[in-house]
Amino acid sequence: MKLAGVIFDLDGTLGDTLPVCFAAFRRALRKFSDRRYTDDEIAALFGPSEEGIIQQLVPDHWQACLDTYLAAYEEESARRARLFPGIETALRLLSERGVVLAIVTGKGAHSAAISLRHLNLAKHFDVVETGSPEGGVKPGSIRKILGKWGAPPHEVAYVGDAPSDIEAAREAGVIPLGAAWDATSSAESLNALCPLDTFRSVERFITWIEENVESNPR
Repeated sequence: MKLAGVIFDLDGTLGDTLPVCFAAFRRALRKFSDRRYTDDEIAALFGPSEEGIIQQLVPDHWQACLDTYLAAYEEESARRARLFPGIETALRLLSERGVVLAIVTGKGAHSAAISLRHLNLAKHFDVVETGSPEGGVKPGSIRKILGKWGAPPHEVAYVGDAPSDIEAAREAGVIPLGAAWDATSSAESLNALCPLDTFRSVERFITWIEENVESNPR
């Protein structure tokens, strides 16, 4: 299989960072709202960047709440952010085959930069596209990367842990791949949208790379 590039989601795909997001949101919203949010309730808000989510929930004090969130996100990232085991190997295998790598995330630019720094990820990626307060920008971000690379969509894959990632890949015309190795991800929900493949472990993804991805000419 010829792949010119692979684009990854960040939270729940490259990094085991969803617990960081949930903890930071709870810390910030506890200060500015009487509502106590569960992990599932916070996850249901994803789509817009943190800026957009907080503007919706705390419209009168959103900037102060966002600042609190980012400070909490920095602290929580230092405490518990980590790559999923095997991700470094998968990225290295793709790079060795001449496959260029990028990230498309719904996170805002500030929190994405924090994650990239704590996970030591920036060295692997050609480009990083972040989210928007309005949400729904992943298909456009993927197309933007295709333009930068000059790559045809059928030679680029997008790897993500949420059904919305499979939908974004299909809307952009690239190959959808499901990452179901995070505890919050459902392989059944991903498979319902018919990605090319869904991986229940990073090890299975590594095997797929080894068995399917051709080396590109240098």
